[in-house]
Amino acid sequence: MPYFDTASAAPLHPVARQALQAALDEGWADPARLYREGRRARLLLDAAREAAAEAVGCRADELVFTPSGTHAVHAGVAGALAGRRRVGGHLVVSAVEHSSVLHAAEAHAAAGGTVTEVPVDRFGAVSPVEYASSLSSTTALACLQSANHEVGTVQPVAEVAGLCAEAGVPLLVDAAQSLGWGPVEGPWSVLTASAHKWGGPPGVGLLAVRKGVRFAPQGPADERESGRSPGFGNLPAVVAAAASLRAVRAEADAEAARLRVLVDRIRRRVARLVPDVEVVGHADRRLPHLVTFSCLYVDGETLLHELDRAGWSVSSGSSCTSSTLTPSHVLRAMGVLSEGNVRVSLPRGTTAEEVNGFLEVLPRAVAGVRAELGVLDAVPSVPPVAESVEVDALGLRCPQPVIELARAIVSVPVGGTVTVLSDDEVARLDIPAWCAMRGHTYLGETPHGDAVAYRVRRAV
Repeated sequence: MPYFDTASAAPLHPVARQALQAALDEGWADPARLYREGRRARLLLDAAREAAAEAVGCRADELVFTPSGTHAVHAGVAGALAGRRRVGGHLVVSAVEHSSVLHAAEAHAAAGGTVTEVPVDRFGAVSPVEYASSLSSTTALACLQSANHEVGTVQPVAEVAGLCAEAGVPLLVDAAQSLGWGPVEGPWSVLTASAHKWGGPPGVGLLAVRKGVRFAPQGPADERESGRSPGFGNLPAVVAAAASLRAVRAEADAEAARLRVLVDRIRRRVARLVPDVEVVGHADRRLPHLVTFSCLYVDGETLLHELDRAGWSVSSGSSCTSSTLTPSHVLRAMGVLSEGNVRVSLPRGTTAEEVNGFLEVLPRAVAGVRAELGVLDAVPSVPPVAESVEVDALGLRCPQPVIELARAIVSVPVGGTVTVLSDDEVARLDIPAWCAMRGHTYLGETPHGDAVAYRVRRAV
Protein backbone atom coordinates (compact mmCIF):
# COMPACT_ATOMS: atom_id res chain seq x y z
CA MET A 1 0.00 0.00 0.00
CA PRO A 2 1.77 3.21 -1.13
CA TYR A 3 2.32 5.65 1.72
CA PHE A 4 2.31 9.24 0.47
CA ASP A 5 2.37 11.22 3.74
CA THR A 6 6.02 11.68 4.69
CA ALA A 7 5.35 15.33 5.57
CA SER A 8 3.61 13.92 8.65
CA ALA A 9 6.07 11.15 9.38
CA ALA A 10 8.61 9.43 7.15
CA PRO A 11 9.04 5.64 7.26
CA LEU A 12 11.99 4.55 9.40
CA HIS A 13 15.15 4.66 7.29
CA PRO A 14 17.07 1.33 7.14
CA VAL A 15 20.13 3.04 8.62
CA ALA A 16 18.02 4.29 11.53
CA ARG A 17 16.79 0.76 12.17
CA GLN A 18 20.34 -0.64 12.17
CA ALA A 19 21.70 2.14 14.38
CA LEU A 20 18.79 1.82 16.80
CA GLN A 21 19.36 -1.89 17.26
CA ALA A 22 23.09 -1.45 17.78
CA ALA A 23 22.59 1.42 20.24
CA LEU A 24 20.09 -0.60 22.25
CA ASP A 25 22.90 -3.04 22.95
CA GLU A 26 25.63 -0.45 23.56
CA GLY A 27 23.93 2.77 24.62
CA TRP A 28 21.58 1.87 27.45
CA ALA A 29 23.72 3.26 30.30
CA ASP A 30 23.80 6.80 31.70
CA PRO A 31 26.29 8.82 29.59
CA ALA A 32 26.95 11.06 32.61
CA ARG A 33 28.56 8.19 34.56
CA LEU A 34 32.30 7.49 34.55
CA TYR A 35 32.29 3.69 34.53
CA ARG A 36 32.86 1.85 31.26
CA GLU A 37 29.18 1.45 30.31
CA GLY A 38 28.63 5.16 30.90
CA ARG A 39 31.75 6.09 28.95
CA ARG A 40 30.61 3.91 26.06
CA ALA A 41 27.21 5.61 26.07
CA ARG A 42 28.91 9.01 26.21
CA LEU A 43 30.98 8.21 23.14
CA LEU A 44 27.79 7.32 21.25
CA LEU A 45 26.09 10.54 22.36
CA ASP A 46 29.09 12.69 21.41
CA ALA A 47 29.32 11.03 17.99
CA ALA A 48 25.60 11.56 17.39
CA ARG A 49 25.89 15.23 18.35
CA GLU A 50 28.86 15.74 16.03
CA ALA A 51 26.99 14.12 13.12
CA ALA A 52 23.81 16.12 13.72
CA ALA A 53 25.73 19.39 14.13
CA GLU A 54 27.57 18.78 10.86
CA ALA A 55 24.25 18.29 9.06
CA VAL A 56 22.74 21.40 10.65
CA GLY A 57 25.85 23.50 10.02
CA CYS A 58 26.62 24.48 13.60
CA ARG A 59 29.10 23.59 16.33
CA ALA A 60 28.49 20.47 18.35
CA ASP A 61 28.32 22.46 21.58
CA GLU A 62 25.53 24.60 20.05
CA LEU A 63 23.17 21.63 19.54
CA VAL A 64 21.09 19.65 22.02
CA PHE A 65 18.65 16.77 21.61
CA THR A 66 15.07 17.14 22.83
CA PRO A 67 12.15 14.70 23.24
CA SER A 68 10.43 16.00 20.07
CA GLY A 69 10.44 18.71 17.46
CA THR A 70 7.57 20.45 19.22
CA HIS A 71 9.53 20.41 22.48
CA ALA A 72 12.48 21.95 20.62
CA VAL A 73 10.27 24.73 19.23
CA HIS A 74 8.70 25.54 22.58
CA ALA A 75 12.06 25.48 24.37
CA GLY A 76 13.66 27.55 21.62
CA VAL A 77 10.96 30.23 21.55
CA ALA A 78 10.70 30.48 25.35
CA GLY A 79 14.47 30.54 25.88
CA ALA A 80 15.13 33.15 23.21
CA LEU A 81 12.32 35.40 24.42
CA ALA A 82 13.48 35.12 28.03
CA GLY A 83 17.07 35.80 27.06
CA ARG A 84 16.05 39.09 25.44
CA ARG A 85 13.28 40.17 27.79
CA ARG A 86 15.10 43.46 28.49
CA VAL A 87 14.79 44.35 24.81
CA GLY A 88 11.03 43.89 24.86
CA GLY A 89 8.23 41.38 24.50
CA HIS A 90 7.52 41.58 20.79
CA LEU A 91 7.50 38.32 18.78
CA VAL A 92 7.25 38.12 14.97
CA VAL A 93 6.04 34.97 13.19
CA SER A 94 4.77 34.19 9.71
CA ALA A 95 1.08 33.39 9.28
CA VAL A 96 1.87 29.89 7.99
CA GLU A 97 4.15 28.60 10.74
CA HIS A 98 3.66 25.11 12.11
CA SER A 99 1.11 24.92 14.91
CA SER A 100 3.90 24.36 17.47
CA VAL A 101 5.26 27.84 16.72
CA LEU A 102 1.81 29.44 16.71
CA HIS A 103 0.93 27.75 20.01
CA ALA A 104 4.14 29.12 21.51
CA ALA A 105 3.15 32.56 20.20
CA GLU A 106 -0.29 32.22 21.78
CA ALA A 107 1.30 31.34 25.13
CA HIS A 108 3.59 34.37 24.85
CA ALA A 109 0.62 36.65 24.11
CA ALA A 110 -1.34 35.18 27.02
CA ALA A 111 1.59 36.01 29.31
CA GLY A 112 1.48 39.66 28.24
CA GLY A 113 3.72 39.69 25.17
CA THR A 114 2.81 41.00 21.73
CA VAL A 115 2.80 39.01 18.50
CA THR A 116 2.85 40.14 14.87
CA GLU A 117 1.87 37.68 12.15
CA VAL A 118 3.47 38.45 8.79
CA PRO A 119 1.10 37.62 5.90
CA VAL A 120 2.06 35.49 2.92
CA ASP A 121 1.31 35.64 -0.79
CA ARG A 122 -0.94 33.22 -2.66
CA PHE A 123 1.96 30.75 -2.90
CA GLY A 124 2.49 30.74 0.87
CA ALA A 125 5.74 32.75 0.94
CA VAL A 126 6.57 35.84 2.98
CA SER A 127 8.01 38.98 1.46
CA PRO A 128 11.41 39.66 3.06
CA VAL A 129 10.78 43.41 2.91
CA GLU A 130 7.38 43.06 4.57
CA TYR A 131 8.84 40.70 7.16
CA ALA A 132 11.60 43.17 7.97
CA SER A 133 9.05 45.98 8.31
CA SER A 134 7.41 44.04 11.16
CA LEU A 135 10.59 44.21 13.25
CA SER A 136 10.92 46.98 15.82
CA SER A 137 13.19 48.12 18.60
CA THR A 138 11.21 45.93 21.04
CA THR A 139 11.31 42.75 18.94
CA ALA A 140 12.88 40.00 21.02
CA LEU A 141 12.58 37.17 18.50
CA ALA A 142 11.46 36.41 14.94
CA CYS A 143 10.37 32.98 13.66
CA LEU A 144 10.26 31.70 10.09
CA GLN A 145 9.93 28.12 8.86
CA SER A 146 12.39 26.94 6.23
CA ALA A 147 9.63 25.32 4.14
CA ASN A 148 5.91 24.97 4.60
CA HIS A 149 4.59 21.67 5.91
CA GLU A 150 1.27 21.80 4.02
CA VAL A 151 2.09 23.17 0.58
CA GLY A 152 5.87 22.74 0.36
CA THR A 153 6.76 26.37 -0.45
CA VAL A 154 10.34 27.21 0.52
CA GLN A 155 10.68 30.47 2.43
CA PRO A 156 13.37 33.12 1.72
CA VAL A 157 15.09 32.30 5.00
CA ALA A 158 18.59 33.46 4.08
CA GLU A 159 17.36 36.91 3.04
CA VAL A 160 15.09 37.27 6.07
CA ALA A 161 17.87 36.09 8.39
CA GLY A 162 20.17 38.74 6.94
CA LEU A 163 17.58 41.46 7.49
CA CYS A 164 16.97 40.24 11.05
CA ALA A 165 20.72 40.27 11.72
CA GLU A 166 20.93 43.88 10.47
CA ALA A 167 18.12 44.76 12.90
CA GLY A 168 19.80 42.91 15.76
CA VAL A 169 16.94 40.43 16.08
CA PRO A 170 17.60 36.69 16.39
CA LEU A 171 15.75 34.45 13.92
CA LEU A 172 14.42 31.03 14.93
CA VAL A 173 14.01 28.67 11.97
CA ASP A 174 11.72 25.65 12.14
CA ALA A 175 13.57 23.34 9.75
CA ALA A 176 11.53 20.20 10.42
CA GLN A 177 10.39 19.76 6.81
CA SER A 178 13.62 20.69 5.04
CA LEU A 179 16.59 19.53 7.13
CA GLY A 180 16.66 16.10 5.53
CA TRP A 181 17.13 17.77 2.14
CA GLY A 182 19.91 20.17 3.07
CA PRO A 183 21.20 22.74 5.56
CA VAL A 184 19.43 26.04 6.18
CA GLU A 185 21.38 28.91 4.67
CA GLY A 186 21.81 32.36 6.17
CA PRO A 187 22.74 33.82 9.57
CA TRP A 188 19.95 32.21 11.58
CA SER A 189 20.25 32.24 15.38
CA VAL A 190 18.14 29.31 16.58
CA LEU A 191 17.07 26.20 14.64
CA THR A 192 14.73 23.33 15.45
CA ALA A 193 13.96 20.04 13.71
CA SER A 194 12.33 16.66 14.26
CA ALA A 195 13.84 13.25 13.43
CA HIS A 196 10.64 11.52 12.35
CA LYS A 197 10.38 13.93 9.41
CA TRP A 198 13.54 12.56 7.74
CA GLY A 199 13.22 8.86 8.59
CA GLY A 200 14.61 8.83 12.10
CA PRO A 201 12.68 7.43 15.05
CA PRO A 202 9.93 9.52 16.63
CA GLY A 203 10.65 11.18 19.94
CA VAL A 204 13.87 13.01 18.97
CA GLY A 205 14.13 16.72 18.24
CA LEU A 206 17.06 19.05 17.60
CA LEU A 207 17.58 22.50 19.11
CA ALA A 208 20.57 24.52 17.93
CA VAL A 209 21.41 27.90 19.49
CA ARG A 210 24.30 29.83 17.97
CA LYS A 211 27.03 31.15 20.23
CA GLY A 212 26.41 34.79 21.09
CA VAL A 213 22.61 34.47 21.08
CA ARG A 214 21.13 35.52 24.42
CA PHE A 215 19.23 32.45 25.58
CA ALA A 216 17.75 31.66 28.99
CA PRO A 217 16.36 28.11 29.32
CA GLN A 218 13.00 28.08 31.05
CA GLY A 219 11.80 25.64 33.69
CA PRO A 220 13.74 23.92 36.48
CA ALA A 221 17.51 23.73 35.96
CA ASP A 222 18.93 20.45 34.70
CA GLU A 223 22.52 19.38 34.17
CA ARG A 224 21.83 17.46 30.95
CA GLU A 225 21.92 18.87 27.39
CA SER A 226 23.36 22.23 28.50
CA GLY A 227 20.30 22.74 30.69
CA ARG A 228 18.12 23.19 27.61
CA SER A 229 16.39 19.79 27.56
CA PRO A 230 15.94 18.19 30.97
CA GLY A 231 15.69 14.51 31.74
CA PHE A 232 17.38 11.27 30.76
CA GLY A 233 17.47 11.19 26.97
CA ASN A 234 16.56 8.28 24.73
CA LEU A 235 20.13 7.63 23.61
CA PRO A 236 19.41 4.75 21.19
CA ALA A 237 16.83 6.91 19.41
CA VAL A 238 19.24 9.87 19.35
CA VAL A 239 21.95 7.71 17.77
CA ALA A 240 19.48 6.42 15.17
CA ALA A 241 18.27 9.95 14.43
CA ALA A 242 21.77 11.26 13.79
CA ALA A 243 22.77 8.22 11.71
CA SER A 244 19.67 8.47 9.53
CA LEU A 245 20.13 12.23 9.05
CA ARG A 246 23.62 11.63 7.74
CA ALA A 247 22.33 8.85 5.48
CA VAL A 248 19.44 10.81 3.96
CA ARG A 249 21.67 13.82 3.36
CA ALA A 250 24.08 11.62 1.42
CA GLU A 251 21.17 10.59 -0.82
CA ALA A 252 19.42 13.96 -0.87
CA ASP A 253 20.60 15.51 -4.14
CA ALA A 254 19.93 12.45 -6.29
CA GLU A 255 16.63 11.64 -4.60
CA ALA A 256 15.43 15.24 -4.75
CA ALA A 257 16.04 15.37 -8.49
CA ARG A 258 14.18 12.09 -9.01
CA LEU A 259 11.19 12.96 -6.80
CA ARG A 260 10.89 16.46 -8.27
CA VAL A 261 10.19 14.88 -11.66
CA LEU A 262 7.43 12.73 -10.13
CA VAL A 263 5.88 15.67 -8.28
CA ASP A 264 5.96 17.77 -11.46
CA ARG A 265 4.05 14.94 -13.14
CA ILE A 266 1.40 15.04 -10.40
CA ARG A 267 1.12 18.84 -10.61
CA ARG A 268 0.59 18.75 -14.38
CA ARG A 269 -1.67 15.73 -14.65
CA VAL A 270 -3.95 16.48 -11.70
CA ALA A 271 -4.85 19.78 -13.34
CA ARG A 272 -5.69 17.94 -16.58
CA LEU A 273 -7.36 14.83 -15.18
CA VAL A 274 -9.55 16.37 -12.46
CA PRO A 275 -11.99 19.17 -13.37
CA ASP A 276 -12.21 22.19 -11.06
CA VAL A 277 -8.97 21.63 -9.17
CA GLU A 278 -6.48 24.16 -7.81
CA VAL A 279 -2.84 23.14 -7.33
CA VAL A 280 -1.47 25.29 -4.51
CA GLY A 281 2.02 26.27 -3.38
CA HIS A 282 4.90 27.55 -5.47
CA ALA A 283 5.65 25.59 -8.64
CA ASP A 284 9.44 26.01 -8.39
CA ARG A 285 10.48 27.24 -4.93
CA ARG A 286 9.21 24.18 -3.08
CA LEU A 287 10.27 20.97 -1.42
CA PRO A 288 11.04 18.30 -4.01
CA HIS A 289 8.66 15.64 -2.69
CA LEU A 290 5.46 17.53 -1.80
CA VAL A 291 2.42 18.72 -3.76
CA THR A 292 -0.96 19.95 -2.56
CA PHE A 293 -4.18 20.50 -4.50
CA SER A 294 -7.81 21.27 -3.68
CA CYS A 295 -10.90 20.00 -5.49
CA LEU A 296 -14.11 21.99 -5.79
CA TYR A 297 -17.36 20.38 -4.64
CA VAL A 298 -15.57 17.66 -2.65
CA ASP A 299 -15.81 16.64 1.00
CA GLY A 300 -12.17 16.21 2.02
CA GLU A 301 -12.73 13.53 4.64
CA THR A 302 -14.77 11.39 2.26
CA LEU A 303 -12.13 11.77 -0.46
CA LEU A 304 -9.33 10.69 1.87
CA HIS A 305 -11.36 7.64 2.91
CA GLU A 306 -11.98 6.76 -0.73
CA LEU A 307 -8.29 7.00 -1.54
CA ASP A 308 -7.46 4.94 1.55
CA ARG A 309 -9.87 2.22 0.46
CA ALA A 310 -8.19 2.26 -2.94
CA GLY A 311 -4.81 1.74 -1.25
CA TRP A 312 -3.32 5.24 -1.07
CA SER A 313 -2.34 7.02 2.15
CA VAL A 314 -2.43 10.81 1.75
CA SER A 315 -3.13 13.76 4.02
CA SER A 316 -5.21 16.95 3.90
CA GLY A 317 -5.44 20.48 5.20
CA SER A 318 -9.15 20.59 4.46
CA SER A 319 -11.52 21.72 7.19
CA CYS A 320 -13.77 18.85 6.20
CA THR A 321 -11.25 16.42 7.70
CA SER A 322 -10.92 18.17 11.07
CA SER A 323 -13.10 18.06 14.13
CA THR A 324 -12.96 21.86 14.44
CA LEU A 325 -14.61 22.50 11.05
CA THR A 326 -12.23 25.41 10.50
CA PRO A 327 -9.97 25.64 7.45
CA SER A 328 -6.24 25.05 7.66
CA HIS A 329 -4.54 28.23 8.87
CA VAL A 330 -2.02 27.81 6.05
CA LEU A 331 -4.63 27.65 3.27
CA ARG A 332 -6.57 30.48 4.92
CA ALA A 333 -3.48 32.71 5.04
CA MET A 334 -2.80 31.96 1.37
CA GLY A 335 -6.40 32.70 0.38
CA VAL A 336 -6.74 29.51 -1.67
CA LEU A 337 -9.45 26.87 -1.89
CA SER A 338 -9.52 24.57 1.14
CA GLU A 339 -12.31 22.10 0.35
CA GLY A 340 -11.30 18.74 -1.06
CA ASN A 341 -7.67 19.42 -0.15
CA VAL A 342 -5.13 16.63 -0.71
CA ARG A 343 -1.47 16.73 0.31
CA VAL A 344 0.83 14.21 -1.34
CA SER A 345 4.35 13.89 0.09
CA LEU A 346 6.39 11.13 -1.51
CA PRO A 347 8.80 8.97 0.48
CA ARG A 348 12.27 8.21 -0.77
CA GLY A 349 12.16 5.35 -3.20
CA THR A 350 8.74 6.17 -4.65
CA THR A 351 8.47 4.77 -8.16
CA ALA A 352 6.94 6.22 -11.31
CA GLU A 353 4.58 3.24 -11.38
CA GLU A 354 3.23 4.14 -7.94
CA VAL A 355 2.66 7.75 -8.96
CA ASN A 356 0.93 6.65 -12.17
CA GLY A 357 -1.28 4.33 -10.12
CA PHE A 358 -2.30 7.21 -7.86
CA LEU A 359 -3.11 9.40 -10.87
CA GLU A 360 -5.26 6.61 -12.24
CA VAL A 361 -7.27 6.24 -9.03
CA LEU A 362 -7.64 9.93 -8.11
CA PRO A 363 -10.07 11.10 -10.88
CA ARG A 364 -12.43 8.21 -10.16
CA ALA A 365 -12.32 8.92 -6.42
CA VAL A 366 -13.08 12.62 -6.90
CA ALA A 367 -15.88 11.88 -9.37
CA GLY A 368 -17.39 9.34 -6.96
CA VAL A 369 -17.41 11.81 -4.06
CA ARG A 370 -18.93 14.52 -6.23
CA ALA A 371 -21.63 12.12 -7.41
CA GLU A 372 -22.52 11.26 -3.80
CA LEU A 373 -22.95 14.99 -3.10
CA GLY A 374 -25.14 15.48 -6.16
CA VAL A 375 -22.64 17.66 -7.95
CA LEU A 376 -23.23 16.12 -11.37
CA ASP A 377 -26.22 18.42 -11.72
CA ALA A 378 -24.73 21.23 -9.62
CA VAL A 379 -24.84 23.69 -12.54
CA PRO A 380 -28.04 23.01 -14.48
CA SER A 381 -28.62 24.79 -17.79
CA VAL A 382 -31.65 26.97 -16.99
CA PRO A 383 -32.62 30.52 -18.04
CA PRO A 384 -31.96 33.27 -15.47
CA VAL A 385 -34.98 33.89 -13.25
CA ALA A 386 -34.04 37.02 -11.27
CA GLU A 387 -31.50 39.84 -11.00
CA SER A 388 -30.58 38.75 -7.49
CA VAL A 389 -31.01 35.51 -5.57
CA GLU A 390 -30.50 34.66 -1.91
CA VAL A 391 -29.33 31.16 -1.00
CA ASP A 392 -29.95 29.79 2.51
CA ALA A 393 -26.97 27.54 3.29
CA LEU A 394 -27.31 27.82 7.08
CA GLY A 395 -26.36 24.60 8.82
CA LEU A 396 -24.62 23.23 5.73
CA ARG A 397 -20.94 22.36 5.95
CA CYS A 398 -18.26 22.37 3.31
CA PRO A 399 -18.50 21.86 0.43
CA GLN A 400 -22.29 22.31 0.37
CA PRO A 401 -22.40 26.14 0.56
CA VAL A 402 -20.21 26.35 -2.56
CA ILE A 403 -22.29 23.68 -4.30
CA GLU A 404 -25.45 25.70 -3.57
CA LEU A 405 -23.73 28.83 -4.92
CA ALA A 406 -22.78 26.99 -8.12
CA ARG A 407 -26.40 25.91 -8.57
CA ALA A 408 -27.72 29.42 -7.95
CA ILE A 409 -25.30 31.45 -10.07
CA VAL A 410 -26.95 30.33 -13.32
CA SER A 411 -30.33 31.57 -12.11
CA VAL A 412 -29.20 35.20 -12.42
CA PRO A 413 -28.05 36.96 -15.61
CA VAL A 414 -24.52 38.21 -16.15
CA GLY A 415 -24.22 41.18 -13.79
CA GLY A 416 -26.76 39.72 -11.38
CA THR A 417 -25.89 38.83 -7.80
CA VAL A 418 -26.19 35.81 -5.54
CA THR A 419 -26.11 36.16 -1.76
CA VAL A 420 -25.15 33.07 0.21
CA LEU A 421 -26.11 32.90 3.88
CA SER A 422 -23.73 30.60 5.72
CA ASP A 423 -22.64 29.90 9.28
CA ASP A 424 -19.73 27.72 8.14
CA GLU A 425 -16.36 29.40 8.79
CA VAL A 426 -14.94 27.71 5.70
CA ALA A 427 -17.24 29.70 3.41
CA ARG A 428 -15.19 32.81 4.16
CA LEU A 429 -12.28 31.17 2.36
CA ASP A 430 -13.90 28.91 -0.21
CA ILE A 431 -16.51 31.26 -1.71
CA PRO A 432 -13.88 33.86 -2.77
CA ALA A 433 -11.66 31.03 -4.00
CA TRP A 434 -14.56 29.60 -6.03
CA CYS A 435 -15.16 33.03 -7.59
CA ALA A 436 -11.51 33.28 -8.63
CA MET A 437 -11.59 29.79 -10.15
CA ARG A 438 -14.89 30.28 -12.00
CA GLY A 439 -14.34 33.87 -13.16
CA HIS A 440 -17.04 35.55 -11.06
CA THR A 441 -16.70 38.68 -8.90
CA TYR A 442 -16.65 38.37 -5.12
CA LEU A 443 -18.32 41.46 -3.64
CA GLY A 444 -17.56 40.81 0.03
CA GLU A 445 -19.40 39.81 3.18
CA THR A 446 -21.69 41.37 5.75
CA PRO A 447 -22.94 40.10 9.12
CA HIS A 448 -26.31 38.39 9.06
CA GLY A 449 -27.37 37.55 12.61
CA ASP A 450 -25.20 34.64 13.78
CA ALA A 451 -24.16 33.98 10.19
CA VAL A 452 -22.54 35.83 7.31
CA ALA A 453 -23.96 36.95 3.96
CA TYR A 454 -21.53 36.50 1.07
CA ARG A 455 -22.30 38.43 -2.16
CA VAL A 456 -21.19 37.27 -5.60
CA ARG A 457 -21.75 38.94 -8.97
CA ARG A 458 -22.06 36.71 -12.02
CA ALA A 459 -19.39 37.75 -14.52
CA VAL A 460 -19.58 35.04 -17.16
